[in-house]
Amino acid sequence: MMMIDQAFPRDLVMIGAVFGLAAFIWSGWAQEGPPGRAVFRVILGALSVCGLALMVPSILLSIRHWDEATAIATGTTTFTVYIVIVWAEIIVGGVLGFLAIRSGHSDWVAPLIFAIVGIHFFALAMVFAQPVLHLAAALLTVVAVVALLLPRDIAAPSFWCGLLGAPVFLSIGLWCLMAGRDALAVS
Repeated sequence: MMMIDQAFPRDLVMIGAVFGLAAFIWSGWAQEGPPGRAVFRVILGALSVCGLALMVPSILLSIRHWDEATAIATGTTTFTVYIVIVWAEIIVGGVLGFLAIRSGHSDWVAPLIFAIVGIHFFALAMVFAQPVLHLAAALLTVVAVVALLLPRDIAAPSFWCGLLGAPVFLSIGLWCLMAGRDALAVS
């Protein structure tokens, strides 16, 4: 089975941009409670820089090819489903984050949000007709569970989300950017 469908190369390039931004954001959140050694802050900083390095060329390439076809063209059913999924993710994340904080488990917020992000890619894989998003969904969801289970005396769960999740975002985002760029060069 092909992991990447090149039917909508602009979407692939945008996945690179979004995943670069996600790596940047999660690496930043991971700075909340890393282990005491400075090397971990350096690693997180490097992951953040890599996120930006993926995001910027992806955005520039997306802008140059904005008129290319997309799986979620405005006014289509897939666009509506996309909007519903994104809003559901935001609402569920807000509610679960609020409940975690209210119950005295604020350290659960990052893994809960990370799990929601991972799970939402299962639905988006169908919306974008992009099998690689199933891989992202599975890996990110596993990272969320692992981050919740790893010892908090070593580092905060947000640290584990960023340290383990940013490389997933970076590798899949780069893969999508390269595939999208190659498809756009042919068209």
